[in-house]
Amino acid sequence: MSKLPGNAGVSVLGDKSLDFYRDPVLFCQEKIEKHGSRVFQSRVLNRPTTFVCSAQGMKELLCEKSSVFLKDPTDVMTNMYGDTIVTTNGEKACLLRLSFTSLFTGSLESSSGYITRLCEHCLKDLIHSGEPRCVYTAFKRLGTELVLGLFLNVHADEQPELFEKITQLCTQHWHGLISAPVNVKVPLWSSGFSVALEARDQLMEIIKDKLENEAEGFVGCLRSLPLPDSACASQHLLLFISALIPKALASLLTSFTVALSGNEKAETRQRALMDADYLQGVLLEVQRLWPPFIGGRRIAESDTTLAGFHVPKGYGAIYISHAVHRDPQVFEQPDSFLPERWSGSQKDFKLVCRTRTHSHAEQRNSGIHHNLIWNADHKHFLCSFGSGSRNCIGMKLTDVFLKEACTYLLKHYDWCLDPASQNLDYKWLPVSRPVNPPTVSFTRTELARTDGNDTTSR
Repeated sequence: MSKLPGNAGVSVLGDKSLDFYRDPVLFCQEKIEKHGSRVFQSRVLNRPTTFVCSAQGMKELLCEKSSVFLKDPTDVMTNMYGDTIVTTNGEKACLLRLSFTSLFTGSLESSSGYITRLCEHCLKDLIHSGEPRCVYTAFKRLGTELVLGLFLNVHADEQPELFEKITQLCTQHWHGLISAPVNVKVPLWSSGFSVALEARDQLMEIIKDKLENEAEGFVGCLRSLPLPDSACASQHLLLFISALIPKALASLLTSFTVALSGNEKAETRQRALMDADYLQGVLLEVQRLWPPFIGGRRIAESDTTLAGFHVPKGYGAIYISHAVHRDPQVFEQPDSFLPERWSGSQKDFKLVCRTRTHSHAEQRNSGIHHNLIWNADHKHFLCSFGSGSRNCIGMKLTDVFLKEACTYLLKHYDWCLDPASQNLDYKWLPVSRPVNPPTVSFTRTELARTDGNDTTSR
């Protein structure tokens, strides 16, 4: 058992929270290089903290030792949502997961038609104005319509005023998650956290009314679940309609659009449209390179180890999705967008050239060889939505929604960045996206123009 590389510093003065939140990716890259280890320690939120940037370390943290590393009961998520499946530990968390798993499974089976109609409704007019579109904004609206319609039976076209009110309140509530937890309210001014708490109270009133009066859909079924207390249903609905989910979906759809943008990606788009397995590889690669969430945090319940290093009781542990997904021990060419890496099986793998910029003749002359890039069995090393027994309960729903939205885009549009040169550097907190939301120009595909059943061509 070895001592964790790095230094946890001293209380307050040694805290590195600002350095981490300013640029978490750069923070981890510098520490990895400095310590020569993808697992190291520092001080964050004034707590000695183990940073886990390796794929194997992440699996140990979230799967093998999930009973040792627990959710922080003082986390800001608890302040904003109460006790939910995301914030609880132990037996209560297990019982909540069992209850909601069946509800989500049934919801997924009954909502596929709704998701299809929603994607058509929200994406059919991407070329309507003739101007480049800010895709992040468009996709965030799509995600908002999804969660409010699916979980609360509130549809933008049927109840526009209520829809806009809830959307605004969710945005105000969201800002409480990214502001200092200081509840201050004086004449003519309120802290962001105070405004968020007020928005939460208003949202809870709307949610409670829905629970009392709605008999259909997800909200209707929620009342029949064996939940531990009367507040549990409303707290979970607040979580499910949170701005967090639309922002995460918008993050992934934006990254997908940017990654497949331009004439040079026309063949990739066509292949993704025609081959469902290849589309799955594209979406896995988007999630790997541009995870919507930077990671997650746990607290060590007892003295333990991670990746062979001693972790004392009370230490924090943060897994960094961006770094885990680019661990060269698991992912060759970790910074390259290679959907093919997810194809094949242990007996039937895909060969991809190590250096795509060289022609075959140049490869032979320079001694560059084809190399195995095979990650078909490594999906469990992706942790954008957690991993193990505490992973996101809505992962399957997210997967279905992303495939539907991306298939619609691929079938109906070609697209390119407009202007062609844009700053695509990412910000990673609180949800990842390019610092400057990209603008994209869409044109109808030949298939969309000739499809007589296509509503966008009418």
